[in-house]
Parts: sequence; structure tokens; C-alpha cells
Amino acid sequence: MAVYSSVLDMIGDTPLVDVSRISPNPKVRILGKMEGQNPAGSVKDRIALQMIEEAEADGTLSPGKTIIEPSSGNTGIAMAMIARIKGYPIKIVLPENVSIERRQLLEVFGAEIILSPGNEGSNGAVRRAIALADEHPEWAFLYQYANEANPRAHYEGTGPEIWRDCPEITHFVAGLGTSGTLMGVGTFLKEQNPDIQVIAVEPPIGELVEGLRNLDEGYIPPVYEKWGGPELLDRKRIVRPKESIVYTRRLAEECGIFSGISAGAALAGACKVAEAIDEGTIVFIVCDGGWKYLSTGAWTDDIDEVVERAKKIIYF
Repeated sequence: MAVYSSVLDMIGDTPLVDVSRISPNPKVRILGKMEGQNPAGSVKDRIALQMIEEAEADGTLSPGKTIIEPSSGNTGIAMAMIARIKGYPIKIVLPENVSIERRQLLEVFGAEIILSPGNEGSNGAVRRAIALADEHPEWAFLYQYANEANPRAHYEGTGPEIWRDCPEITHFVAGLGTSGTLMGVGTFLKEQNPDIQVIAVEPPIGELVEGLRNLDEGYIPPVYEKWGGPELLDRKRIVRPKESIVYTRRLAEECGIFSGISAGAALAGACKVAEAIDEGTIVFIVCDGGWKYLSTGAWTDDIDEVVERAKKIIYF
């Protein structure tokens, strides 16, 4: 067993786990990339470290400089953890209606929380952070939605890991949030084999699925356009809120994987792909662990109550 000099050295190199028992097609294998095993608990550890290290290299970040970032979830937590280790003060702009776990984790890592209106969601947090960054040019605004270190982290890390461990992959499925995972991993995989299909999972317009967004609702992350998202994606699969909860429960009940709700959405999308093809190997992203979502009651409460509750509280 290796001895690491820092938890930062533990970011990445996550395993694949076979969850094919959930596949609706016996000729389609489904593997989950277990990103909850990163030290701050999510796939966002990768991009947080990449953004901070690139900012240090180009002089955007220097000792003692304050970081500001909008987040309603995992990116803020990952950046706060890394900032704490490296000694940077950090301010996270957070919608006021996020779940209690999110605030608690940010407080554990010493982040200052700046609240934005809950009814404006994550887009409101982005607008507030942009305004504050304009008012304080002395702060470092790394901005995950436009920072190319986001997809680059997956192009250099997540994608090569998947190809190394599963060169027989035929389809890659991930949720569409900042789009960094899809752009980085998808670009790398298609460079290795252009026949690999890259599929995005998104909710219907006007419905909330934790950690995902529908691009037709008005905000398109700049990295999606910079990395040729419309040309890269082969298709999108719509997953409704209730489906995401059902498949999150199935991961726990049938595979022993206690995951976040966006992983359930990605698995639901992967199963829809499996139904539509004759055979193949699908890899999907298990973005984080379920321990950050316990207040949702997603595994224990009536499923319709959980879906209704998600309309009022931001859990992702």
C-alpha cells in the first residue's frame, strides 16, 4: 500500500465497478466509475485541483490570495478542502436553500459562505459571484463553467483511466452539469476510438434532477461551446427526477453502492442506452457518495415525497 504525502495525491485513479446486474440487456455490460472515492468525496476534486494548480502556475493565484467561486455543491467543497491545505482564503457563493450537508462541509474546510437567493438556483449564485469578482479584482475567480482546466482535468485524467481499464468501452454516459466531464472524457475517448458514443443525461425542461441541467433552459456553460459540445455529443437522454431516485436506490439495494442522486440519473440514462443497442460496454460516472444526501430521505421516504421536497431544497 502506498504512502501519500498529502490527500491531494489521492485524487483520481478511481476504480470501475460492474453493475451489469441492473442492465436491462444481458448483452450490454454497465460499469460505474467510482468518483466518490476521491478525498473530498466527488468527481469535482479533479477539476478543483486542476483549476487551482493552473492558476498557481500562471500567477492568477499567489500565497494568501482569496478565491471566490459559485457553487451549490461538490466543486465548492473540493475547492474549500484544497484551499485549506494550501492556505488560501476562500469564499463560496451558495444558494440559500442548499441542503444542510453542503453548508456543514464548507464550514468544516473553513470556507466563508456568501448566500444568494434560493429561488435563483445555481445560476443566481453564478451571477452573484461574477458581480463580486468584478467589484474585487484582487480576488481569484476561477469560474468552473468557463475554465478550460475543468474539461482538461478529465481529458488528462478520467478519460485515460477509463481507456486503460476498459478499452472495450462502446458508450460513455454522464450527467450534463458544467459539461466538463463529458467534454474532457468524450474528447479523449473519441481520439482513441471514434466509434465510441458519448451520451449526455439531462432533465426535462422545468424539472430538477440533482447535479444536472438542461441546456435549453437558457444557460450554456462556456466550456461546452469551447470544446465543441454540439459536435462531440452523439445524443442526449432525458431522465426525470423520479427515475433518478429509483436508480439511486437500485444502486444501493442491488449493488451495495451508496451514491449521490446524479449517479442514479446517469445509471438510468445508461439503462436507456442499453435497451436501444444490441450489445456493448457502457461506462457511466458515479459522481459522489450518498452520505451528502441523507437529508433528502432518498433511500427511506416515500419516493413522491422525496421528488416534491427536491423542488424546494437544492441538494446537488
